Amino acid sequence: MQIEYLFELGFVALLRIKLVHTMRNTKIYLILILALCACGPQERVSKEVFDAVNEKMEVKKLSDFEIVQEATVWGNSIAAEVQAQLTSNLQKAIEDKGVDGAVEFCNGKVTQILKEVSEKYNVDIRRVSNSYRNPEDKPTEYELPLLDAYKYNAENGIKSDPSIQKIENGDVLLFTKAIVTPEGFCLSFYGDPSQDIDAKTLEEINMRYPDDKTVGYKAEDLRGMWSIRLPKKEVVNRL
Repeated sequence: MQIEYLFELGFVALLRIKLVHTMRNTKIYLILILALCACGPQERVSKEVFDAVNEKMEVKKLSDFEIVQEATVWGNSIAAEVQAQLTSNLQKAIEDKGVDGAVEFCNGKVTQILKEVSEKYNVDIRRVSNSYRNPEDKPTEYELPLLDAYKYNAENGIKSDPSIQKIENGDVLLFTKAIVTPEGFCLSFYGDPSQDIDAKTLEEINMRYPDDKTVGYKAEDLRGMWSIRLPKKEVVNRL
């Protein structure tokens, strides 16, 4: 509920109370004329007024379950959008420059795409891994236990579902989702150096990433996880 002071006329003040119904895109504005008594600025609005308001409309409160559910749906959607952009751009780079030439794409374009989509939705998107190619992808202190949990599941044949964690006193919802190495051209960059990555591409990787840790993967191996920080207020605004 938001109360905005509009103006005062004599002993009568016009206040506009904005009640935001949690049904999508439904906003109800209620104009109340409240008598100001001589008790001064500390005088409270009477209980009768609020009882009257509550009799005329039902205010639905969002539950934690609804907020977490929406955060999961939104996080999945953002992760899918970023992955689609990365895949299409990498495929185009391979077509234009070959596999070894496409290593340049991984060196700079990936970060740019993550930044653009982050700004689009006012969120923070990261791809993190213990075996990272870019040092910026190293997991943070709060990401590491989640990544370890996905690793444990992968090693023990347990399905990993997306996760939502409350951080920063609940003001931010952290969406995480496992990244699995796909079949196909991705192994030309992350696969076995003796079988999947040709010598020229490997040379390019070593030149651009001298401390590279991201080789030796097989299809369906866990390669890392998406880590997307969703401001709670942005999630609520979607409901």
